[in-house]
Amino acid sequence: MKNCKILVIDDESRMRKLVRDFLTKNGYEVLEASNGEEAMEVFYEEKNIDLLILDVMMPKMDGWEVCREIRKTSKVPIIMLTAKADERDELLGFELGVDEYITKPFSPKILVARVEAILRRINVNNDDGVIEVGDIVMDKNAHEVSVGGKQIELSYKEFELLAYFIDNQGIALSRERILNNVWNYDYFGDARTIDTHVKKLRSKMGEQGKYIKTIWGMGYKFEVTKE
Repeated sequence: MKNCKILVIDDESRMRKLVRDFLTKNGYEVLEASNGEEAMEVFYEEKNIDLLILDVMMPKMDGWEVCREIRKTSKVPIIMLTAKADERDELLGFELGVDEYITKPFSPKILVARVEAILRRINVNNDDGVIEVGDIVMDKNAHEVSVGGKQIELSYKEFELLAYFIDNQGIALSRERILNNVWNYDYFGDARTIDTHVKKLRSKMGEQGKYIKTIWGMGYKFEVTKE
């Protein structure tokens, strides 16, 4: 997991230095960009970046624009930094495929912990890889899912959510428990984020979306049903 390459994008040089120092101290390789346009250039030149730490408010291209562009071609994990604690911004971030959302000011140690948690979740080299359940085949190593024999495109967080459901078949899962396990234990967001992701996941799964059952007033349960 160490030696991963992280791109830090922020127009404040002091913030970039703070984040870079903590990440390099923990064994990560850090690249920097001071605005959205520079970030896109670095991202496409390097091609093997493992994670982005992206500020919202930046000149030339803001964080939302950068996120939209990157999600057109890549599922690389994105941690969004913002000076505003606005629920609407947070929900927009998750809609665009942001994996974590951190409000400034923040503890650099917490940021590093979240980076490690995300990279740990995608570091599946020691996993057996392929899981088959019902009409779903999940290849964790390739980060691919097929439903009814057809491959479907999932965002990083949708993939992690489906994997968590599959790993906990038949168990009633509260929204809080899902947040703690899929979005990290110290995530302080709105549990309705789960509903948004479940809706999108069900839609992409087609008829097999029925495997994810709603438990009213609590959360969800993944259960394979045959008809």
